[in-house]
Amino acid sequence: MSDRLSKIITKGGDKGKTSIAGGIRLSKSSARIHAIGDIDELNSSLGVLMAELEVHENTAHLMSDILSIQHDLFNLGGELAMPEMEILQEDALTFLEEKSEAMNQSLPPLKEFILPSGSKPVAFAHVSRSICRRAERQLVELHQEDNNVRPLSLKFLNRLSDYLFILARSIGQLDGQQEILWQR
Repeated sequence: MSDRLSKIITKGGDKGKTSIAGGIRLSKSSARIHAIGDIDELNSSLGVLMAELEVHENTAHLMSDILSIQHDLFNLGGELAMPEMEILQEDALTFLEEKSEAMNQSLPPLKEFILPSGSKPVAFAHVSRSICRRAERQLVELHQEDNNVRPLSLKFLNRLSDYLFILARSIGQLDGQQEILWQR
């Protein structure tokens, strides 16, 4: 494999523009660049969550799942940077649905909203969920702006935020934590 990213400092973005595939220059404040950035931030937050899960027992399966999701997020970011490409696959959505269903089966039903708190990994999962929701909103805005976002991408982020909510609850259960219910 050749060195694809051999030059990191290009100075090409010094005037507030950046490039996507095909040499297209966009403002760094465009909806597309915001969406790419939100996906990148989400992927980074999942990396922090995995680093925290490394020190906990019985989380190897969760870390493997999150790593798979990180690859899918990179694919989604690639699609946003190369709008003519379809990189994210339908099986990424199926994966999230199946993993969510499996985790949710062992959780008690919710009778009230829960506060996004708990141990560090639980809190990081909730932060990732919140970032995912923002990325989803940004993707919807991009779709409304130029109608060049695949429905699969929107579904993927919607399912991912659900997965991350269930993941936070599951991590709490693994840690033996009591969920803190919202008090009106």
